[in-house]
Amino acid sequence: MPEGAEAFEKPLVRGPVSAPDAEGRPRRVTRRFPLFTRDTARPEGGGRAAPGDAPAPARQWPMLAVLGLVALGLLLTALDVFRVGCILIGAALLVGAALRWLLPGVGMLAVRSRFTDIVTYGVLGAAIVLLALMAQPGPWLQIPFLKDTLHFTVSN
Repeated sequence: MPEGAEAFEKPLVRGPVSAPDAEGRPRRVTRRFPLFTRDTARPEGGGRAAPGDAPAPARQWPMLAVLGLVALGLLLTALDVFRVGCILIGAALLVGAALRWLLPGVGMLAVRSRFTDIVTYGVLGAAIVLLALMAQPGPWLQIPFLKDTLHFTVSN
């Protein structure tokens, strides 16, 4: 064998149950899920919202802002201000959609791809706001064709 040929040798792979690792050494692979996931890609835009040396709450400020609005909405709902509380919860999701769209890194607010997050937060937020506006008694928003569409409902 010529001098230095060891560096160019291919790693020995023993059968279909072993594969080379990052250093080229054969390792046993299994179909079991690992205890610790090491190679999952972070969602698009899932980086920190602040520098890495900032404290944890500062790095996750978009998520904390949305959760704070939701908590305030739940508190208002618990204090018998149902409609305003539910509108605030829906508005928090709409704020989350806007933050996901505008900011390059939103931390833990990024769950899936940017498009999926924006559509999910936006549709759920809009639905919650619309349902809160149409809630009985005394809805703030009345849609005329709904009464004809839902002809099986009880009317006064």
